[in-house]
Amino acid sequence: MTNDILRRLRFAVKMSDPAMLEMIGLGGSSASREELGSYFLKEDEAGYAECPKAVLSALLDGMIVKRRGPRADGAPAPAPAALDNNMVLKKIRIALELKEEDMIAVMRLAGADLSKNELSALFRKKGQKNYMECMDQFLRNFLSGLARFGKA
Repeated sequence: MTNDILRRLRFAVKMSDPAMLEMIGLGGSSASREELGSYFLKEDEAGYAECPKAVLSALLDGMIVKRRGPRADGAPAPAPAALDNNMVLKKIRIALELKEEDMIAVMRLAGADLSKNELSALFRKKGQKNYMECMDQFLRNFLSGLARFGKA
């Protein structure tokens, strides 16, 4: 799934290879141009490699640093316990400075209606009342809508 997220995110925010490599570096990881290229191949193609969650997380963290600047205290972003779809969605929201209305508009562009309560549930901590897991299809739809949104 990480490769799919990487491909869709790249398309949605129109990122070049050099920009992606820069953001991965800003996020505290590294990848070569060849490694990055292998993440965009299809599973049955020679040279295909699964994108590690750490690289995807570093890319998202790097997007936040690149677009919003480093943290005020200068500390690196805390590493999440596990990178799941909810965390991916949250990091994209932070990096692109998407407001609640923007998130709802993005989902409408993807053909899905989302209430403010449902949106709020996606950003709650796991185990909290009303927490809602961000399913793969929801994230795919969000990235599809984001490509049409134009704020990226």
